[in-house]
Amino acid sequence: MDLFGFVECAQRTRSTKSLFDLLVSCASEEGFSEVAYGALTFAEPPRLPEYLPPAVTVNFPADWCHHYFERNYHVIDPVVRRTPTRPGPFLWDELAKHYQLQSSEQRVLDEAREAGLKHGMSVPLFGALGRISVVSFASPFDDADPQYRMSHLKALAWHFHVAFGEIEPPSDSSCNGKVVLSEREKDCLRWVAEGKSSWEIGKILQISENTVNFHLKNVMRKLGTTSRTKAIVKAIRDNLI
Repeated sequence: MDLFGFVECAQRTRSTKSLFDLLVSCASEEGFSEVAYGALTFAEPPRLPEYLPPAVTVNFPADWCHHYFERNYHVIDPVVRRTPTRPGPFLWDELAKHYQLQSSEQRVLDEAREAGLKHGMSVPLFGALGRISVVSFASPFDDADPQYRMSHLKALAWHFHVAFGEIEPPSDSSCNGKVVLSEREKDCLRWVAEGKSSWEIGKILQISENTVNFHLKNVMRKLGTTSRTKAIVKAIRDNLI
C-alpha cells in the first residue's frame, strides 16, 4: 500500500487497534514489522489498558516488552531520553555517534537488538502545548536499511499520529491549559513536600530511585518549573496535590 492508500484507509478507520494494525501492515511492507507508539509528555494519548507508560501500543516481542517494563528501561532508554532533543527521525544505531551514551543506555540498545529489534529508527512527533510522542520502527532482519526507508516511514508515522488523535483526542484537558499529573507523580511530589529524598521515596513506594527521579522530572516539565520546591508550590497553588 502506498502513502495515499494509507491516508485514505486511516481516514475511514474508527478503531485505534485497526489503525495501528494498518500502520504495522504498511511498515512491514518496508521490512520494519516491529512498531511502537508512545507518549513522552503529560499530554499523552489514551493508552490501551494492557500497556504501561510510556507505551500507547506496541507489537514488539512480548518477552522483550515484559523484560523492558519489569526493569523500568523507559527511564534509561536512550531512544526515550533523546527523542525530545531530536528535530526529526533518527536511527538507533547512530545514537552513540551523536551522544556519549551511558553504559546502561547502550545496554538497552544491545538487548533490544538481541531481542530481534534490529536497525531501529524513531520519529519524534511534536504537538500543541509541548506534547511529544514517538513512533518507533525496527526490523527483524539483519540486512534492513532504515536510512533508505526513512522518508516513507516518517510520513506513515505522522499520518498515523494525526489519525490516532482524531479517533482518541488526548485526555489531558489541554483545551483549558490545565496540567494533569498522574497518581504516581502526585505520590512522589507529596513525599518531596514531606522532605523525603528520591531514595527514601523509592523505598516508600517500592519503586527504584531512577523511577522516582523520572516522575519528578516529568512533574517539573509539566509545571514549567526548574526545581522540586517550585513544583510543589505551583502544584499546591493549582490544587494538583
